[in-house]
Amino acid sequence: MAAPVRHLLGVVLAAAAAAGPVDSAKSAEPPKVVVSILPLHGLAAAVMEGVGRPYLLVAPGSSPHTFQLKPSEARKLQDADIVVWVGEALETFLEKPLRTLPKRATVVEVAKLPGVETLPPREGGIWSEHGHDHGQKHGGHGDKHGGIDGHLWLDPMNGQAIVRALGEILAQRDPGNAERYRANAASEAARIGELHAELERRLQPVASRPFVVFHDAYQYFERRYRLAAAGSITVSPERQPSAKRLAALRRTIRDRGAVCVFAEPQFKAPVVASVVEGTGARTGVLDPVGAPPIEPGPEAYRTLLDRLARDLVGCLAGPTG
Repeated sequence: MAAPVRHLLGVVLAAAAAAGPVDSAKSAEPPKVVVSILPLHGLAAAVMEGVGRPYLLVAPGSSPHTFQLKPSEARKLQDADIVVWVGEALETFLEKPLRTLPKRATVVEVAKLPGVETLPPREGGIWSEHGHDHGQKHGGHGDKHGGIDGHLWLDPMNGQAIVRALGEILAQRDPGNAERYRANAASEAARIGELHAELERRLQPVASRPFVVFHDAYQYFERRYRLAAAGSITVSPERQPSAKRLAALRRTIRDRGAVCVFAEPQFKAPVVASVVEGTGARTGVLDPVGAPPIEPGPEAYRTLLDRLARDLVGCLAGPTG
């Protein structure tokens, strides 16, 4: 057994022991799993396929940056056996509710799972052509949100690590279905690996073409596929960029020859048209977290990555100059 899995099993067993004995009346049912966002929900759904279905908090088309819990969703949390989230670097709306969960609940902070590689957040919104820092294991240190970029699911290698870890966590929580969880996790990890190879092939021809995104959500995807992102319109999607920032972005688009500027379906962004005006850059849409027509379920994670690559290539592959 690999060292990360041994470590994970130790953590899960310790958590199970602290939670006390499992109620025999509930043991025949699969665990009640609540997941924060669509990409993680897709991974959990793939592991649970044929056994049960996780519950999704942030609906497709919504953003975890602006989400607020409804009373019905708070009740789902309180009733959960397992809660899966990225961590305080992303879903700040969950920080307080998670502190009040019953002791029997297992909270899975994906950013701290074995094998998940995290990156520090980037400074500013205009990036150098060669600004590729190395990632770090098991989270970072720095600001009050752990010093990491929370959009870690956009690296498919992290997707594989997450799905394997969830397979072990569910197997320990629900031993009667352990074999199914582990088999599902292995199968999903293999499918993600196949998709990764396909995305490398599709993205390689446009990897050197600069582009600008709406907010800094794609660092993991960019670095995995060596893409030439030049900057983001806004550092935080809740705040409008200043006139000074927009002027700097227009200069960057011209100086770097940026081919495309991308909006996001989760946010109204008329500012995108203003940024590209007079630059010759095209506009497109990238979805970092999942919006319709992507539906919750075991295909959602891979569908999200596939569409992200498709939308990038669709805009970047057009004629330049």
